[in-house]
Amino acid sequence: MVYYNIIMYNCLLNMRNKAIIKSFFFTVLMAILTIQFVSAQTKDTSEIVFLNCFSEVKLHSFYYNKSWQNLPAPVTILESKQLQEIATTSFLPGLNTIPGIRMEQRSPESFRISMRGSVLRSTFGVRDLKVYWNGLPISDGGGNTYLNLINTTQVNSLEVIKGNTASMYGGGIGGVLLLNTNYPSAYPNKNCYYASMNGGSFGLLEESASWQYQKSRFSSRIVQSHEQCDGYRQQSASRKDNITYTAYYTTNKHKLDLIAFFTSQYYQTPGGITLAQMQQDPTMARTASGSLPGAVEQKTAIYNNTPFIGLHDVYTINNSFSTEIAVLYNHTDFTNPFITDYETRSETNLNANGKMIYQHKIGKVKLQWINGGEILGNHAIIEDDGNLKGKRDTLQFKDDVYINQWFVFSQAQLDYKNWTFQLGASANSENFSYKRLNDGSADYSQKNTDIAIMPRATIGYNINNKLTIFGNVSRGFSPPALAEIRPTNRVFNTTLQPENGWGEELGIKGELFNRLLTFDLNFYRMQLDNAIVSRNNTNGTVYYINAGNTKQDGVEVYLKYHLYYSNNTAISVINISNSYSYQPYKFISYQQGSNNYSGNHLTGVPQNTDVTGIQVIAKKGYYFHISYTYTSSIPLTDANDVNANAYHLLQSKCGWQTKYKKLSMDFYIGGDNLLNEHYSLGNDLNAAGKRYYNPAASINFFGGIKINW
Repeated sequence: MVYYNIIMYNCLLNMRNKAIIKSFFFTVLMAILTIQFVSAQTKDTSEIVFLNCFSEVKLHSFYYNKSWQNLPAPVTILESKQLQEIATTSFLPGLNTIPGIRMEQRSPESFRISMRGSVLRSTFGVRDLKVYWNGLPISDGGGNTYLNLINTTQVNSLEVIKGNTASMYGGGIGGVLLLNTNYPSAYPNKNCYYASMNGGSFGLLEESASWQYQKSRFSSRIVQSHEQCDGYRQQSASRKDNITYTAYYTTNKHKLDLIAFFTSQYYQTPGGITLAQMQQDPTMARTASGSLPGAVEQKTAIYNNTPFIGLHDVYTINNSFSTEIAVLYNHTDFTNPFITDYETRSETNLNANGKMIYQHKIGKVKLQWINGGEILGNHAIIEDDGNLKGKRDTLQFKDDVYINQWFVFSQAQLDYKNWTFQLGASANSENFSYKRLNDGSADYSQKNTDIAIMPRATIGYNINNKLTIFGNVSRGFSPPALAEIRPTNRVFNTTLQPENGWGEELGIKGELFNRLLTFDLNFYRMQLDNAIVSRNNTNGTVYYINAGNTKQDGVEVYLKYHLYYSNNTAISVINISNSYSYQPYKFISYQQGSNNYSGNHLTGVPQNTDVTGIQVIAKKGYYFHISYTYTSSIPLTDANDVNANAYHLLQSKCGWQTKYKKLSMDFYIGGDNLLNEHYSLGNDLNAAGKRYYNPAASINFFGGIKINW
């Protein structure tokens, strides 16, 4: 406890400039508002049921099967309405309301996610975290997740587990995303239909439609969606088409669900530019430099066509024993004309996991013991040719690569009265083999990591069924991804070591004042060994190294207050929320040649992030949501000699929901970057030629309609 008091004291000492004070002001303001409005509350709120009150939802994380306020873990849930409070198809605005989470967008459809600073090694794509969809492991054996193939119309909710996820999720330092498609036991009609249309600035057009069918033991849903955008910058247009089928079938013993989808995606990649170029014209793409052509000339883009199918089965043997099995298959055809080459990848993934669950109750003691394992297998044929103005040219490299990750785990949980104890561990490994086909290599080269044992221990106490205090200690393990072992310089790096380190956390969360205030407060520390960081060659290609040790201690605060509720006035509900992250991460020991970066701030991680939202719901179906985000300056180099400026974002959405006969309709309009900030939402770290910046769109607007019947 002394350590966490020191963290809070250091937080206050570091609030020395006006920007940081402004950021922290919203958290303090929430506490003041709470006291004022609770003291002024004159009506009985015991029967008020607030919209999107996630404390009532049973969560899946670590198999606790508890409501949010009773879950002794750093977990946040976002339901469908929360995911679409601003954007209708992207996870980005919703995820960025969670303290400790930062989702970035380098261009339309080019996303990456940082969980407690894990963007350090994710120059592109989603790495250093695990993603599951209804129990199916979406992340592949190469350590990558094509999260941009999925949008919010395909899922009902998501859970975010932050930090080390040892035991039942195997290796992972960033965290876990659990995507959920829920299957209600009954619908008001056997057939339900949904359609939406959305358009906006920079040629934005989004459309989706779905049909949902329900009978006694069977539910199914088919969703079709299309998205396209011209983009804010040159060479930043995008297009995505998706069709998804989900089905759920129950018997007396089995609960079986199926997920199948096909996504065809195309998006251009404008590349990074310098600060001077961004100030001159933020819409420009990467220009020619020396002997290297520019992004427009090379027609840089990503083409991704992926079919996916997965099956998940829960089998109840008796009152004490049950099993879960999940298997999935997907194949990705990936094409990437880049500045220096033209890459094609044919990737086949076969993933599987299984669990045996034992549950027993003796008096007031509940025991749960889960044993299981998972294997993620990836086979890739990767070919690199010359890029002749967007067309494939002379062969440079062709590689045959096999990579898989596997783990086995055991996790025991004991509940006694208000106490919860959980102890688990996993054994993790990664196996990698490759052969360069174009140089006549006869045998495969191998790179295997030693088996790593990762323990996790948690203790939680429910103070009064509405408040929970918890602490956990865990060891994290994150092996290098395929894109790091075989980076864009095409040199296999067999010396790259897995990241690992111990983490500790103390948290308290719950509801106060008759559920008017929801809060979540977490203090954590993480010391990471062999941290993986990216470096850039002069031609812009990327490679990775182990940077030594990092110190990643932080504080996360989430508050939501139901400011106003009335049945008798035009305004029905006013909610205000605030999330704040303090991440003063630093390199402990990091020597790169003659350069010593020890003591520098961690590259790509803002020290302060604050998000404040206000939601207003009116009697006649009108609603309004506004969100303000402050992000402090971001180090762009390991040397800390270049920083992206702090920026302020304002987003808003308002609409009108109404019914006509059997139709439920939602008309809405909204705006993004309403302060017209010039900023980069996805920076290229340690970039050659000082091309750090991927400018985000200027002020822009959207509008649309959703119909259910």
